[in-house]
Amino acid sequence: MLEVFRQLGAAMVAVALISTLGSWSLAAAQTQVPTKQVKLTEKLVEGFIAAQGKLAAAKADAEFETIAKEHGFASLDELDDVEANILLVLDGIDPQSKAFAEPPAQIKRRIDEVKTDKSIPDAEKKQALDELNEALKQAQPIQFPANIELVRKYYDRIQAVLQ
Repeated sequence: MLEVFRQLGAAMVAVALISTLGSWSLAAAQTQVPTKQVKLTEKLVEGFIAAQGKLAAAKADAEFETIAKEHGFASLDELDDVEANILLVLDGIDPQSKAFAEPPAQIKRRIDEVKTDKSIPDAEKKQALDELNEALKQAQPIQFPANIELVRKYYDRIQAVLQ
């Protein structure tokens, strides 16, 4: 869980950068370390959703582990893997159409957007393109297509607990 909080801290920094750079996504900034892909199940997704309220209120490392186990996870690491996989799929789902784009396709689209965005200063554009191209090298398609359908099924509930 500490890793998740570190990633969230990095995400906050990325959000500030994204607001400056326009429309390229937070996921592109976070894809520096490839996600360990796992097969999601309804039980895992429901456990993730149910755990979010308690996790947000937890203060000590031991609490995170206890909460993970209370919600059906073998360990905090398993909960972290489930969360990473949910977020990986969630980032590829269009909120309106619920259409899904694989991570490499998402990054390529963002590269094109950055290249054509005239509002981004050249130095920032170069940095963003460098980061996106690095992320593209590491981006992997979703290994378990059923994960996409599960996240779509629970999309509104997941979004509600992540807000």
